[in-house]
Amino acid sequence: MRRPKARAAPPGNWVVLAAVLGSSMVFLDGSTVNVSLPALQASLGASVIDVQWVINGYTLFLAALLMLGGSLGDHLGRKRTFVVGMVWFTLASVWCGLAANVTQLIVGRALQGVGGALLTPGSLALINASFPKGQRGGAIGSWSAFSAIAAAAGPILGGWLIDTFSWRWIFFINVPLAAAAIYVTVRHVRESRDARAGGRLDYLGAALVTLGLGGAVYALLEASARSWTDPVIVVTGLGGLALLAAFVLVEARSAGPMVPLELFRSRVFSGINVITLLLYANLAGLMFFLPMFLIQVRGFSATAAGAAGLPLVLLLLVASSWSGRLYDRVGPRAPVGGGALLTAAALVMFVTLGDAPTFLVAVTVPMIVMGAGMALLVAPLTTTVMAAAPDELAGTASGINNAVSRVAGLLAIGVLGLVMLATFAADLAATLPASDLPQPAQEALLAARNDLAGMALPPELTPRQAAVARDAVGGAFTLGFHRVLYGMAGAAVVAALLAATTLPGRRAAAASTVDDQSGRRAPT
Repeated sequence: MRRPKARAAPPGNWVVLAAVLGSSMVFLDGSTVNVSLPALQASLGASVIDVQWVINGYTLFLAALLMLGGSLGDHLGRKRTFVVGMVWFTLASVWCGLAANVTQLIVGRALQGVGGALLTPGSLALINASFPKGQRGGAIGSWSAFSAIAAAAGPILGGWLIDTFSWRWIFFINVPLAAAAIYVTVRHVRESRDARAGGRLDYLGAALVTLGLGGAVYALLEASARSWTDPVIVVTGLGGLALLAAFVLVEARSAGPMVPLELFRSRVFSGINVITLLLYANLAGLMFFLPMFLIQVRGFSATAAGAAGLPLVLLLLVASSWSGRLYDRVGPRAPVGGGALLTAAALVMFVTLGDAPTFLVAVTVPMIVMGAGMALLVAPLTTTVMAAAPDELAGTASGINNAVSRVAGLLAIGVLGLVMLATFAADLAATLPASDLPQPAQEALLAARNDLAGMALPPELTPRQAAVARDAVGGAFTLGFHRVLYGMAGAAVVAALLAATTLPGRRAAAASTVDDQSGRRAPT
């Protein structure tokens, strides 16, 4: 009597595993590199500007090439592009780990951005092509949950690798991950592509959107270091916007566009991308300013500030699969809209509870509400993006949405940073004259206003005067932070309203790619 064969894993499970392994490299890399900055700065003798470009070089190329990466997958094959992206990212990681100086490291990080732009849209596009529409929410929810694990594990793993071995190992760790992901993808994932494309690529459109996004992103990255009126920022920013406008005109007239503009005729697709912009800008803004507030104003330790986001990550981990299945049952309107309102409530709670004496009340409670909101909406939001586009344009749709989320973070830091700087400077200028601080000390504090609450106090101040100065600086930062939080809460309410007016209440409606203008259904 023959023994029954072991049951093979469903093909879809292999696809999710491949997507998780591949995208985990990107998520891990993003969170581990931040932890390594002091170590690599000391090891390579890098300046602060050099260290900034270790981060920015990667972000610039990733954001500029995401739409191209998604389109390449649709045209040339999503599996092929995903594998090429993983190989490229891995080789670039080895380059980074072997870098002999900071210039080589920055070049390697830029090359990592190219690889990340190829593999990131492909991970979701492969899931989209491998699951029927009724099961995609759960699959993408699982992908979101494991991505949250990677993001949470990054700082812990990075710190251990740096303390035990060297900062170089945060890059070498990508090699075994990539090997496993490539094996699973080659062995178990089938190829898919846009059958209408025939391998053709819109080279002019690709050049315009890449250079346009590159110029706009460069301006956003450098504006804080230079100024919004700096000629380089003006030229690159406006030039990038002009190239993006030219891209839209070219795509409208192209017989084989890189990004068919019919996607944006879908109210669902356009709405969900605006919602993505608002909500991911909120998340980036909170994670940028909250640690400053906790450490520099409230006096909490760096460890406590680093742990502030753990409730959010844990809730994403626990609830993302559930919210993905919820999408499959009820559609995106309720979870995305409800999640956006929860994030708005959490942002207001950071204002009202921010002065509470304990970390639990001041930070953990609002962060739990924030985590509940994000866990409720992230998987449905991502699934809606994929469902609102024809299956053959899955890579392009994923690339667009990934680019939107990256630009959202840059816009948040740029625009909200202006609000913070203006509020901080105005409040400090109004408060200091009423204090008894010496005039030279007041002038020194105002001159250091761009350092916000991290400014160094004049050394000649007495202990009492230093306390007065700290109160003035802390009060100015708190006022600016509160205005930023209220602005972000307003953006979250707008996102909820957009969800109510642009997203369908049933999953079947979300899967439709109907042209809202004419009622014509896009090709599927």
